[in-house]
Amino acid sequence: MALNLARKCIGQVPSRCIASLASLPETHQMLQKTCRDFAEAELKPHAAKFDKEHLYPKDQIKKMGELGLMAVDVPEEFGGTGLDYLAYAIAMEEISRGCASAGVIMSVNNSLYLGPILKFGNQKQKENFITPFANGVKIGCFALSEPGNGSDAGAASTMAVAKGSDYILNGTKAWITNGYESEATVVFATTDKAKKHKGISAFIVPKPTTGLTLGKKEDKMGIRGSSTCSLIFEDCQVPSENLLGEPGLGFKIAMMTLDAGRIGIASQGLGIAQAALDCAVDYASKRQAFGAPISKLQAIQHKIANMAMRLEAARLLTWRAAFLKDNKKPFTKEAAMAKLAASEAATYISHQAIQILGGMGYVSDMPAERHYRDARITEIYEGTSEIQRLVIAANVFKEYGL
Repeated sequence: MALNLARKCIGQVPSRCIASLASLPETHQMLQKTCRDFAEAELKPHAAKFDKEHLYPKDQIKKMGELGLMAVDVPEEFGGTGLDYLAYAIAMEEISRGCASAGVIMSVNNSLYLGPILKFGNQKQKENFITPFANGVKIGCFALSEPGNGSDAGAASTMAVAKGSDYILNGTKAWITNGYESEATVVFATTDKAKKHKGISAFIVPKPTTGLTLGKKEDKMGIRGSSTCSLIFEDCQVPSENLLGEPGLGFKIAMMTLDAGRIGIASQGLGIAQAALDCAVDYASKRQAFGAPISKLQAIQHKIANMAMRLEAARLLTWRAAFLKDNKKPFTKEAAMAKLAASEAATYISHQAIQILGGMGYVSDMPAERHYRDARITEIYEGTSEIQRLVIAANVFKEYGL
């Protein structure tokens, strides 16, 4: 487990991280160091190759599973690490700092696949679809979005029709992260069209299975070490025992799952932003102009100050959302705030890093341009920035009794 390995890795936390970690429990500080060491040794040296060649980091994901990072908050009885969501957020940031593709693979397996099965699944479903997916050998995915509904999660056109002891699924799910490598998926389909969003149900579908085919791998701007594709269901037969929760509970399952998932994507944004800031600071301290490092220039100092401030603010929002979830408090608004702040910070910081590097920031010899490309999707998947603002506003009005 990650915690056991962390105990072997007790040492000096890098001095520049002390301010961020000072208030955290020792367990979380050890976990952060373990994940940082792993990212430095196993992810960062290969991230550019994964990106350039669109390679799935299979060996690294397996090692992450061995560390307990593919099932961070899953209880040990189901093969997980048994830590809390704050630990998951910290681990996600460090992994994403090393390789954003590995980060999103980890996030989808933890938050979107294992999360809803852990919360809504029965004992048999947990044994069959959590335990084998906790060690990194198998991974899962989450199938909610469709070509025609985008952010309107309640408009699922994929249909599931009861037939004997099975359901027959027909429809297409789009933008599925881990689509090619996953061996099971949580799918949302309409079982009663008259009830609209209350007529959506969730199913666990193993992969491969008859009637389920994969669309082409999308050629993406960033996060290119993870596959993204459509899942196409054509008379796909799913046993009724694979229904997750009760019929008609799918929309609630999806919304609760996305609340938790947004903490993971916020943490991914933090990792990308931290990597971009690291790159900018290192370059500014070495690049000479007018007889001194450019870090001495006030214009550069102002950029670094703004980058660091936005990163720290987003990190605290993310940790607060995780803290609330761990303490069983409402966290929908806070998760949306964290995801919004961290994703926009990642875009801003990676943009400013390129400005600081100048021409060197625009070429693939340096990682700055990859951080910029990777950051951009964090404002889109698991709810766009526009959707996050709607969620935040709705909750603020609710707090005022409006």
